[in-house]
Amino acid sequence: MAKAEKTTRARRYKRITLWSLLIIMVSAMVLPLGSYVLTGIRDAQAQQVQDTNPRSNYWRAVRGGEAGTSTITGTREGKVINDETNYLMNAGGENWRQIRNGIIANYGGWFLFFVVLAILLFFARFGRVDLASGRSGQTVERWTLPERIIHWTVAVSFIALAITGLSLLFGRAVLIPLMGLQGFSAWAEFAKWLHNWVGPWLFTPGVGLMIILWIRHNIPTAEDIQWFTQGGGIVGKAHPHAGRMNGGEKIWFWFICTVGVAAIISGFFLDFPNWWSASREGMQQANVVHGVAALGWIALWFGHAYIGTLGTEGALEGMATGRVDVNWAKQHHDRWYEELQKKGQPAGAEGSEEPTAIKGQPA
Repeated sequence: MAKAEKTTRARRYKRITLWSLLIIMVSAMVLPLGSYVLTGIRDAQAQQVQDTNPRSNYWRAVRGGEAGTSTITGTREGKVINDETNYLMNAGGENWRQIRNGIIANYGGWFLFFVVLAILLFFARFGRVDLASGRSGQTVERWTLPERIIHWTVAVSFIALAITGLSLLFGRAVLIPLMGLQGFSAWAEFAKWLHNWVGPWLFTPGVGLMIILWIRHNIPTAEDIQWFTQGGGIVGKAHPHAGRMNGGEKIWFWFICTVGVAAIISGFFLDFPNWWSASREGMQQANVVHGVAALGWIALWFGHAYIGTLGTEGALEGMATGRVDVNWAKQHHDRWYEELQKKGQPAGAEGSEEPTAIKGQPA
């Protein structure tokens, strides 16, 4: 009797368990569908409200970019000047603002911060690249006077553009708390004027001349790959072969030719919209391209400036005086130095322009 009772109880528990599992499974599938029902009810209610409020429906359509009829002709003297005819509100401006002030300003600022931090950590870890054989006391010409004038014109212009451009990009968040509204307003007005003047009339011609003068020295070769695999003479003790321009300098050059040129073209588009019959959307797109390309250019320039000054002994002397130590040439640009020897180009005593012989070559 007890055994039969236990069997009946076990069967009852089994049925309860199975029904419970079945109810749980059905509920897991059915209950989520209830949200669609509730959503449908809310949408129906909202639609009813919309249908009974024509003013709300009107401005909702305007904000959504729905075409209507307006007095904007979109032309001036028969020439199309914009593409906003019959649109009361352009939502693209808000989208652009969120991209510029959100993605570009926030992530761009942190990107530059981490680039500078990485350079500082790199210098702390590896230090300056010194001349392995010390100074020879003899120098060779690396950059002519016209080349140096063009380089420093572009360099000074770039720094001015970077400072003013970053001020305009981050000014609202960074400079207003420091300078106040009136102080930042005065600085922003000057920064905008300087940026728009230096960019097209000083910086752009200089970049164009640099590309024309140095493109023949920046054609990639197989030795550039070896230069990178050996740490470029910066990491480790190897001194990889290099011609007048090494692999790193070629990367910098071709970055300017691509991303840099994109920044310049988009800058012209922003400075002279009437030349292009620019639309509002086109201006917004140009602003995004200009901001992203400029931030990338500034980040890479940090590395270029570090290697050419603090990171490498004797590198700055080339652009400062036009001449570099013979041992510097042998260590960093040995193929180029070999070409000078073949041409019989004389070396001069350090601190002097007077030539002396190079390995038996006549002065």
